[in-house]
Amino acid sequence: MPHNDFVSVTIVTYNSGRFIRRCLESVLAQKYPRQEIIVIDNASTDGTIDILEQFDDRCHIYYNEENRGFAAAQNQAISLANGDWVLTLNPDVLLLPNFIHVLVDAGQADSRIGAVCGKLLTMTAHFEIPAEPVVDSTGIYFNPMLRHLDRGSQEVDNGHYLQYEYVFGATAAAALYRRTMIEDVSINGEFFDSDFFVYREDADVAWRSQLMGWKCLYVPYARGYHVRKVLPGNRRALPPEINMHSVKNRFLMRIKNISPDLYWRNWFSITARDLTVVVWCLLWEHTSLKAFWVLARNWSGVWEKRRLIQARRRVDDDYMASWFHYAPVSKQAPKKMARLLSGSEIAKT
Repeated sequence: MPHNDFVSVTIVTYNSGRFIRRCLESVLAQKYPRQEIIVIDNASTDGTIDILEQFDDRCHIYYNEENRGFAAAQNQAISLANGDWVLTLNPDVLLLPNFIHVLVDAGQADSRIGAVCGKLLTMTAHFEIPAEPVVDSTGIYFNPMLRHLDRGSQEVDNGHYLQYEYVFGATAAAALYRRTMIEDVSINGEFFDSDFFVYREDADVAWRSQLMGWKCLYVPYARGYHVRKVLPGNRRALPPEINMHSVKNRFLMRIKNISPDLYWRNWFSITARDLTVVVWCLLWEHTSLKAFWVLARNWSGVWEKRRLIQARRRVDDDYMASWFHYAPVSKQAPKKMARLLSGSEIAKT
């Protein structure tokens, strides 16, 4: 396939000194020449800036005077980007050399593919790769409780997830987004909702994109490694602010995107989970009670975003409901596409 599409790699750093050098080196080593790298630093204080200054001649680096959050800083980077595609990348990700090349090839196969993701495997915070490979993410999925999870997370990688599949969405740790989709699904000029600040913003984008008829393709031969800091079950180890945003964003995402029909189909699971979250905040995680005050304060703005999203919806409730199951849902890509991509992509690995 021709490789004329230009790719903008957008990275947001905040006290990322432990990771950012090796992340940038892996991007600069990509076997895809038509790319630019844009880094937004959110007022780091740990030495990240000293490291970034060493890449000034190879990257476009911008320094914010305050921490604007992941979502707003990514929007800032995207507004500066020139690419036909935008690869959002976390600083704690290490890409194998053909990652971008393989994703762009796959995205070019169908103009309705708005997002492309590869197979991320886990690595330690020291960028050490385990002897036995473990999956970090092969795309995200939603269950009937409205929890979004990474497909395959923490499973031993024993040769599965080798099919080209449509999945609900991509984790923004390493997600390739088509520029035309970014422009189509943005609300009030924002691709990522800055109200989220951090966490769940990629799941919100995935849900909104599905509503507007875009597809997300999982590509097995694009591979990288990720240091996963947020996992189900490690909530107590996370900073209180992150947990507060997690609670806020769960409800914010739902208010904007869910239809009455989808809610009714899963009302018991949703209600049970909601009660669990509220009780947890009331009895143990008091710092997260702020989430409900923030939602109430911004209610009119959130409801206006819902109105805009629902007015641009292009799919029906049966289609959306087909994605919400306890087992991860994926839909096989057309065999013709898989055959076309397999030969070229295997050759690059």
